[in-house]
Amino acid sequence: MPEDVNRDLRAARRADTEVRIIEAATELFTERGYVATTLTDVAKHAGVGARTVYVRFDSKAALLQRCLDVAIAGDYHRVAVPDRDWFQKAMNAPTAEERIARMAAIGAQLMDRTGALLKVSQQAEALEPEIAERAQAAREMTHQAIGGFFRKLAADGLISETNVDWVAQTGAVLGQAETYLLLTKTTELTIESYESWLVDTWTRLVGGTHS
Repeated sequence: MPEDVNRDLRAARRADTEVRIIEAATELFTERGYVATTLTDVAKHAGVGARTVYVRFDSKAALLQRCLDVAIAGDYHRVAVPDRDWFQKAMNAPTAEERIARMAAIGAQLMDRTGALLKVSQQAEALEPEIAERAQAAREMTHQAIGGFFRKLAADGLISETNVDWVAQTGAVLGQAETYLLLTKTTELTIESYESWLVDTWTRLVGGTHS
């Protein structure tokens, strides 16, 4: 068999193994929590050898972070959210109304995919400095991305530039994962109602009206 074919087969097997491990880990983390889940448990649940998991992920923290990355992106490609086509479409839609609707839909989809894992990550932050560091970096990235969204609305002349820094800061806080998790604890929130809440709140924030 040609070497390039062998190489492709090996790559496909590695990718399949990663999918099985991440799916198993995501299920166990969300069912049992961070502390009660071990890499050996994950290997058994995924149907792979324990060494396979340990070789691919040198720690449980690294595995949880990879699970979160996949959930956030919605796939296994290592492409940052701001560089995704769907994010760029939200940033460049022709009207403020469409941009806000697209960004709210992105936020709702992200929370739908990641909400349960984010709760696990919150538990793990107190135990794992690596997770705490990555979680803070994610908060800062989210703040920058959403804040940049509102600043671009102003720069493109779609909203007033008055108080744009305050609008960007406030809008970014409203879009943070912690805000979503707090809402799930204090209201009867669904993903659909969360998306509607984001559209309504962000629209009011920039000076529009929405019902």
